[in-house]
Amino acid sequence: MAVEFVSIDALGASEGLEVDLRGWLYNKRRSKGLYFLMLRDGSGLLQCVVEDSQVDEESRQAAHHATQESALAVTGSVVRDARQVGGFEVRVTRLRLVGKADDYPITPKAHGVDFLLDRRHLWLRSRRQWAIMRVRNRVIMSIHEFFQERGFLQMDAPVLTENAVEGTSTLFSIDYFGQPAFLAQSGQLYGEAMAMAFGKIYTFGPTFRAEKSKTRRHLTEFWMIEPEMAFFDLDMNMELAEDFLVRIVRDAVRDCADELHVLGRDVEPLIRVQKPFPRLTYTEAVDLLRSDETADLLARRQEELMQEREDLESERTKIKKQYGQAKAWKKRKMDARDIEINARMAEIDEELRNIPVWTESVRSFQWGGDFGGSDETLLTWHFDRPIIVSHFPADVKAFYMKRDPEDDRIALGMDVLAPEGFGEVIGGGERASNLAFLERQVEAHGLPRDAFEWYLDLRRYGSVPHSGFGLGLERTVSWICRLNHIRETIPFPRLVGRLSP
Repeated sequence: MAVEFVSIDALGASEGLEVDLRGWLYNKRRSKGLYFLMLRDGSGLLQCVVEDSQVDEESRQAAHHATQESALAVTGSVVRDARQVGGFEVRVTRLRLVGKADDYPITPKAHGVDFLLDRRHLWLRSRRQWAIMRVRNRVIMSIHEFFQERGFLQMDAPVLTENAVEGTSTLFSIDYFGQPAFLAQSGQLYGEAMAMAFGKIYTFGPTFRAEKSKTRRHLTEFWMIEPEMAFFDLDMNMELAEDFLVRIVRDAVRDCADELHVLGRDVEPLIRVQKPFPRLTYTEAVDLLRSDETADLLARRQEELMQEREDLESERTKIKKQYGQAKAWKKRKMDARDIEINARMAEIDEELRNIPVWTESVRSFQWGGDFGGSDETLLTWHFDRPIIVSHFPADVKAFYMKRDPEDDRIALGMDVLAPEGFGEVIGGGERASNLAFLERQVEAHGLPRDAFEWYLDLRRYGSVPHSGFGLGLERTVSWICRLNHIRETIPFPRLVGRLSP
């Protein structure tokens, strides 16, 4: 009969009982007749104590020969210990080496990003990646719960399309049985068709952008959540986006406290993600960017960064002085802290290099231009929560966006910008419902009329006001976890020049 084993995250129900566990050796240490084995099973970490006098020879040998990432079968009693990760440890009575691992290539020392990405299939086992992926999972569940509770129907848009949604310059093209086809940039146009059939729908699927961008905010393959709602105007759309983001963040803070702690995430900025979000028109946002207030913020930020850099340099000097006399366990902590300091100082140096560029950029920003990442960052510095910017110049928005009835230069679009420098996480707006207008737009943008006839049919047969938006899953996870680069938010990132593993 197969042995049923307990997962580490469920040990609280087994205090005082003997349990069977399965997992991999995260690390180990030896001290005075004891082996301390840190076991991971995907649900959490657990210290397992192997006492030489309390186990048989096979168990002692298993503990001795187990290497990092070796697979283990553990039997032992559960003991509460608030000092340990997860609040419990297991006193081992039997230990079996299921699969011994070769020398593991990823060690506690600092590795370069390319080294880790080349071994992404192994890097996922680290505690940091464990935390990020669990936050991602919770965000995904919150998304489905939010829409399902509000009567939305989850539907799927095709990945292969014959037409572009937001311009042809960022399409991946393929040969589809002799016919040109493209990987979808968005499911939105199909979402509109489904909304006309079912009222309120959302799609959740992969999207692709062939942008040759290497910024920390870009992937070539990512996941988008795109609701579309019949009879929704721009104001209703913004209200829904606001409720949506508040719900996602609330659930992550409530249910992923351990994971966010592992990541060192200060949750106070997330707790402040409450309604109402500040709302600005594009014109108001431009005025704010070019204001003396923004210039003052940049100057203060520069002073703060220089002071933080000085403090970190002092801390690093202190660590170097103490290192030679420190015990082995203390040196490991010092090494880990030194890695953190180096990473933070690299971020500070990058931002200090950017500040003069940003200062000049906002001084020269002209109405009608599209916001770049630095512009979005500076706008959010003025507020303590996400903001919504709306009523953009039509020239910087997609062809299907409805125009402002009071000013034809303006599109009824909106972006939700996350604070702390993370920028746009939601983009959307009210869709044009007038057939003649869309026909002119298709022609003006040089789009193939035949490929859009089905889309134009939506305006021929019962056209109504309707709206929608898209949320980038990876950008949202990056913000919630406060990651420096989006590549850690997806199990196997696809970047410019990276298609493996």
